[in-house]
Amino acid sequence: MKYKARLSLDILFKIVFKGTGFLVLILLGGILAMLVYNSFSFFLDVKPLDFITGMEWSPASETPKYGMLPLVLSTTIVTFGAMLIAIPLGIGTAAYIAEYATPRVKNLLKPAIEMLAAVPSVVIGFLGIVIVSPGIANLADLSNGLNALNGAILLAVMALPTIITIAEDAIHAVPKTYKEASYAVGATKWQTLRKVIIPAAAPGIIAAVMLGVGRAIGETMTVLMATGNASILPTSMFDSVKTMTATIAIEMGEVPYQTTHYFALYAIATVLFLMTLAANMLGEYFINRFRKYHAV
Repeated sequence: MKYKARLSLDILFKIVFKGTGFLVLILLGGILAMLVYNSFSFFLDVKPLDFITGMEWSPASETPKYGMLPLVLSTTIVTFGAMLIAIPLGIGTAAYIAEYATPRVKNLLKPAIEMLAAVPSVVIGFLGIVIVSPGIANLADLSNGLNALNGAILLAVMALPTIITIAEDAIHAVPKTYKEASYAVGATKWQTLRKVIIPAAAPGIIAAVMLGVGRAIGETMTVLMATGNASILPTSMFDSVKTMTATIAIEMGEVPYQTTHYFALYAIATVLFLMTLAANMLGEYFINRFRKYHAV
């Protein structure tokens, strides 16, 4: 009886977990279907090529223009700038915590980094306005510091906890035998970290970076407050920009229901969804490639 009860319980949990997994896929597919359906209504009025390659976003003007290229470039430049800052800092900090920090320092750093992840994005954006923005304006001799660089710095701060935590776990999970073998042939601690531990932990580190990229692409409130919200083609990190997430957040609450402008925001959301999906798929590709390389 106990065996049958245990077997029935195993089957029940297997069904529950399987159903949960399929539910996630159904929800993801439902979100994509909703976005594509509403985007199709927009493309009945505006050609997809004009939307993707258009150089101006001004839906409220007398002659509305729905060109999202400035929004895509703005999102890309802010995300790229954030990753330029966050990736070396994040991986370096993770390596320090995992390999060099004393237990006392580690016990101080890890909670502090995790607490940073709990800071609301609106607080980060406010600090960017009152602290980072004036600093950038003074250093670059600008009228204000609400630009792509300000947004990139703040997004880097927000992405750091994710990158550090996951990368540190990946480095810590490398078998001790790898390090012992490296030390046995005369390698220093730095050589072991650079040539053995980091390559072995590469799949986890790449996953951490991809999650950081996803956090940066999808962040709304911080970039809305800190980047200036100018829907023009950016030429440098000191230009004011308007990201796709900020555009949706600003305009969705004011746009008339089921108008071309309304459906245009769904089209932007669809492109944003596909960009995030592409970033995740690219990360998964490199993770699998590294795993196959180390399995050989």
